[in-house]
Amino acid sequence: MLSRTLLSLLILPCLVLPAFCQDSESSTPSMPAGIDLQDGDTFVFLGDSITHQRLYTQYVETFFYQRYPDRRINFHNAGIGGAQAWDALARTGRDVLDYKPRYVSILLGMNDGRYRPFDAEIFANYQKDMLTLVSRLRAGGATPILMSPTMFDARAARNSRRQRDPDMLQQYNSVLAYYGRWLQDVALETGTAYVDMYGPLNDLTVEAREEEPGFTLIRDAIHPDPPGQIVMAYAMIDDLGQRKALSNIRIQPVRGELRASANGGKVSDLQKTENGLSFSWLADGLPWVLPPEAQQGVDLLRLGHKATREGLEIHGLPAGRYDVLIDGELVGTWPHTTLARHIELQGNEKTPQYQQALKVALLNKQKNEGPVRKLRDGWRPFQNWARMERTLDSKALSPAPHVELAEKAATVRNNLKNLDSLILEAEAEADKIEDEIYRVNQPVVRRFEIRRAEK
Repeated sequence: MLSRTLLSLLILPCLVLPAFCQDSESSTPSMPAGIDLQDGDTFVFLGDSITHQRLYTQYVETFFYQRYPDRRINFHNAGIGGAQAWDALARTGRDVLDYKPRYVSILLGMNDGRYRPFDAEIFANYQKDMLTLVSRLRAGGATPILMSPTMFDARAARNSRRQRDPDMLQQYNSVLAYYGRWLQDVALETGTAYVDMYGPLNDLTVEAREEEPGFTLIRDAIHPDPPGQIVMAYAMIDDLGQRKALSNIRIQPVRGELRASANGGKVSDLQKTENGLSFSWLADGLPWVLPPEAQQGVDLLRLGHKATREGLEIHGLPAGRYDVLIDGELVGTWPHTTLARHIELQGNEKTPQYQQALKVALLNKQKNEGPVRKLRDGWRPFQNWARMERTLDSKALSPAPHVELAEKAATVRNNLKNLDSLILEAEAEADKIEDEIYRVNQPVVRRFEIRRAEK
């Protein structure tokens, strides 16, 4: 017998999405300006193998760990390789709503199109299942976030050894674009948040191929590599209203005295020195720093400047070149004119805040490559079982195959009795690493010194 918890995994009756048509212009809902994750909130990433990769999800988690160290936000990856919208419906209980999420992002469609030219019947099934999924999440108290499928890189597919249908190669990226635009229409008509995953990946690829024809962010044509996944993560941060500067410090003389103004933290103990000035700085958060394998995507996007700018302006210095030291470590030397315009520190690997943020990123990578991977791989048998049960319920099989499949489904179902314990074990392991993340990610007071460089 399945446990009571696992029984909650079974598919619930479909709920009906409210009609798109509105009685008047004033009653038309507007798309949310963004998300507002607070301490104790849960965010679930629901999807297929691209979510199961634990990369764009990891990078979004890392952003919140670094940017909001005062908020303990709970993240849950609910991706399974090969999933279609129907598969996601089959596990909205234990794998999604049981976590009582405030938000659930939905990245599905790559598999739903079945890797063939556009098919109206296939698309109709995708529409039906996605609308039901949105309704079910809302009924469960969660706010859904629709996300377009990512691009299919036909050029990368043609360069591989795998043989594919030429019509599919020519058309499938357009099929996914169509699916994404339909989802955007659903978001507009129903007041649902929307993230364009397709556009940034496709546009950056087209632009890069003007100079490098073989460029790709998706070597296997389907699953974005780490640089492509940071493009996806940035799309989420941007479209969900989280893109803003991390901090800015401005020091200037006012009526013979140094004055400091700042956002994103607090300046204290500002002093003139013989060769410059010094001050203490306590930031509200850390720069968005990611593991080295994502760096190409960081560079393509100019990610630091766009999403985590850490500015420093020093006005009124006598002409010359000045060393900038943080906690006694030299992080760079700039002319007084450059310091007056402003410098940006977020990508400077020499700063202690960068190194602190990198530790957070690597801890989160450890969490995702360890217990989160264990958890997602543990869910694979459930998807296989749910599909078998669906086939059996369809009564489309002749007696002999029906019996054979029923026996196989019973075996898989029996193995699922260990799923609950695997979930609890993996979550306990993840919590330990997350505890360490919230120990490491706390900002500390940094001592800045700006002093004239030796000739």
